[in-house]
Amino acid sequence: MADLRLVSSRNHQLKPLVEAALTNELRLTEAGIRRTEQRLMKFEEKYDLGTQDFIARYENDEMKETMDFDEWIGEFRLLGRLRERWIY
Repeated sequence: MADLRLVSSRNHQLKPLVEAALTNELRLTEAGIRRTEQRLMKFEEKYDLGTQDFIARYENDEMKETMDFDEWIGEFRLLGRLRERWIY
């Protein structure tokens, strides 16, 4: 595990500021995950198709290009990036 040392030229405690910033970033990422999952559920309900099945069918050229499908794919990819970010 890496060790990180922050040194301030002022008499301010940096640890509480860094902890607050990280906590806020985590909260924002979690909120983004929830919003993205909700958007995916709307597509799933609209098309009566799970996202994983949609992606598989889309990648096999079983679905034609539409704006909705482009958005669905974008939300799916965004969720992946947000989850990666949340883990680290």
